[in-house]
Amino acid sequence: MGMLLGTAHLHAQAAPDGKQAASTPLSPERVPESPDEKPTSWWNNFRDPEDGALDMSRWLLQHKGALLVPIIITEPAVGNGGGLAAVFFQAPKQSEASKESGLRIPPDIYGAAAFKTENGTWGYGLGGSFHFKDDRWRYAGAVGKINVNLDYYTQGLRLAPRKIGYNLDGIFSYQKVSRRLGNSDLFLSVRWIYMDLDSRLNLSSNDQYFQPRDFAHRASGLGLGLDYDSRDNTLTPSKGWLWRLEATPYSPAFGSDNTFQSYRAHAYGYFPLGRDWVLGTRADYRSARGDVPFYQQPSIDLRGIAYGRYQDQNVGVLEAELRWNFRPRWALLGFGGAGKAWGRTLDFGDASTHTAEGVGFRYLISRTLGLYAGLDWAWSEGDHAYYIQVGSAWR
Repeated sequence: MGMLLGTAHLHAQAAPDGKQAASTPLSPERVPESPDEKPTSWWNNFRDPEDGALDMSRWLLQHKGALLVPIIITEPAVGNGGGLAAVFFQAPKQSEASKESGLRIPPDIYGAAAFKTENGTWGYGLGGSFHFKDDRWRYAGAVGKINVNLDYYTQGLRLAPRKIGYNLDGIFSYQKVSRRLGNSDLFLSVRWIYMDLDSRLNLSSNDQYFQPRDFAHRASGLGLGLDYDSRDNTLTPSKGWLWRLEATPYSPAFGSDNTFQSYRAHAYGYFPLGRDWVLGTRADYRSARGDVPFYQQPSIDLRGIAYGRYQDQNVGVLEAELRWNFRPRWALLGFGGAGKAWGRTLDFGDASTHTAEGVGFRYLISRTLGLYAGLDWAWSEGDHAYYIQVGSAWR
């Protein structure tokens, strides 16, 4: 569903030269590896030996403890709610040759989460990302169960959009395998997306706005992707690029009820502005063609805009984020973006532009991982929401 209520995607990657760059003016922490080098007390597992500040590097990497992330949901689409995610980090196996070369492979990350909101929406799942063969191969996957109450908005040139309540109840699975191309920053990937969802309208009289094919239960797509990633750190990047091209056909041959295709192309760029400022930019285009179930149509994805509020065959988004590291461990953010949805009844020129903006703060919770965590407050046309962020808000 593309819906992450209150938690951010967690993933780490080494820099192109194999040395993971710090996303802060602080130098990376040296995590004790010797059994004799132990903290003097249990609480010191959560303190940085360099500056004495709160830091979870030792707890997460040396002791394999969990990072517990509270999920506070103020998403306008589903109402207020909450939950909890437990995330674990582990260093992957590394060959002697890669160790001698100084290559630092990103940690494997895995965990589980559950949430519930006031409108009866709930869900739970588990997932992770793993690296193999000195990061030549990568795997990312997630499975879960959801029961979601949302609104679908019709669009037209003359009539105001009609809000139609509906429910989705079922399971989902996301599986992706990537292969690095040579020694480059390019990855070729294959992914399988599977959803078995019972979709039901709250009012049967609203059936007139849909075709029977819009209520397909099973959607199963097998697709290809090409990624380029030169970011210094994918948890909280400070420089580099990520661009990705994806195409996913859904077909009965793969177990899907309907035949349709989904596409996505996006690019994120990160630019350091002096020592303490980082500018992030995002361009994102999504589209779908064929007999697409109504709940799988692309939607404008911006903090502050309710999930599914603006859906159509095509969606385009531009967003920027400015981060100011005003203290060694603390940062302030300002962000804003605009998006359009068009295709079925509205041409690009006729579609309205919808904007959202917000502010936030971050704290460097793990110096070794370059991982920031914090809170964002975003608002748009009549909506506002708070988001707990762990790592980058862009996914």
